[in-house]
Order: sequence, then structure tokens, then C-alpha cells
Amino acid sequence: MTAPSLTIKGDAHIGNQLIFKAACLDIPAGAWTCLLGRSGVGKTTILKLIAGLDEHITFTGDMSSSDGKPLAGRIALMSQTDNLLPWLSVRGNIMLGSRMRQEHSQSEQADALIERVGLTEFSDRKPHTLSGGMRQRVALARTLMEDRPIMLLDEPFSALDAGLRAEMQELATELFTGKTVLLITHDPAEAARMGHRLYLMTGFGIENLTAILPQQPNQSQRTVRDFDSAEVLAATGSLLSKLREAQR
Repeated sequence: MTAPSLTIKGDAHIGNQLIFKAACLDIPAGAWTCLLGRSGVGKTTILKLIAGLDEHITFTGDMSSSDGKPLAGRIALMSQTDNLLPWLSVRGNIMLGSRMRQEHSQSEQADALIERVGLTEFSDRKPHTLSGGMRQRVALARTLMEDRPIMLLDEPFSALDAGLRAEMQELATELFTGKTVLLITHDPAEAARMGHRLYLMTGFGIENLTAILPQQPNQSQRTVRDFDSAEVLAATGSLLSKLREAQR
């Protein structure tokens, strides 16, 4: 499936509580869009709206894809927790979705993904025997196993230490090439490394801060900015300042 661009414009409430007003996000096709902001400003609400997990959210506005097709069935979601089933092996967790859909010819694809995330020798292990980084690799492979053109990532690397986080950022960038990705994050450094487009969400609204980012990596290549480059460090500092200003 070809990855479309997405447009979200409008207001959202939960009950009588306003979550965000006059939001405007253009999410380009085949690129990484980062939505940066502190906890509680409504970032995950936007993700839930796109994912169709909006049972308790009232949205007034427009949400559409560039090809005009429904979003249902074209989205994969990766959350902050790995949500692995403890009684299943690595392979079993990765193949969970395909087995629930009774797709019985996916074992070769699963094994190829296990190899790509470097877990071949652990494919029969249960989650409790794996490190945190390895569990996130399983979650990453499970997300890829769904083979959807739109990837929604809700702070998936925030629980990892700095070294593992950088490694997972690089791996995800490689594996999600060509996908339309929305990454929810509260980490300015992560946004500075990974974003092709960047929005800052605060209690006052959503601001497009793409101009702060260093020269963009080629969207068609498996690239991520170097975490220690002068441009990334400068962008990280600027974004952190923006976050702190918004909290005053």
C-alpha cells in the first residue's frame, strides 16, 4: 500500500474538557513527522483520533488522507510499553496479528523481521528472558509485521536508556523507510534527530517548528541525523527553550 499524507484540522473535547483547539497538522507522505510537547497537552489524543481509538473523544473538524481513502486498516500503532504477551515467544508475539486474522503463511516474513532486528537466536524465548531493548525490538518487528503504510508511534523509546534509545531511533528509521510516520515525543533531542517535519504542542495550540530542524535527511534514504552533530545539538537547545517558554 502506498503511504499517503494526512491532514488534521479541528478541535477536540473529552466530555466538557477542551483538549485542543484549532489544531492544524499536515503530515507528509513517506516522512517522519514529530509532535513534541510536555505530558498532558493532548499529543496522544491526536494519535488516538488518527488510529480510530476515539470512543470518548469528540472531534470537530476534518481528518483526511491525500488519496481520499479511509484510514481504517492502514495504520499500525507502537506504544511506549511493549505490550508483549508473556506466554508467547518472540516469534509468537510478532505473528500475533497475522494469527488473529488467520493468515497462516506469514512465518517466513516473521523470521525475516526477527533477523532484521537482530533477534534470530532469541526467536523462541519468552519476553521475561529479554532485556528492555530486546523487548522493544520485538515490538518494533511486530509493528512492521502489520505492513501498514501509516505508523503511529507513541513515545516508544522513552523508557530506554540513552544509548539504547539512540540505537532504536536508528533502527526504526531504517525499517520504516517509505512509511508515513507520526512520532509523539516529549524529547527535543529525539525530535531534532528524526523529524522531517516538527510541531510543538502546548496549552496554547500547535506551532510548526520545522524551520528549527537541521537540513533534512533524504526521506527516501535510511538516514537519521547524528546525535552529536553541532546542528542537532543546536536544534535540541532551541526546542528545549521553546518547551520551557511554553510552561511559563
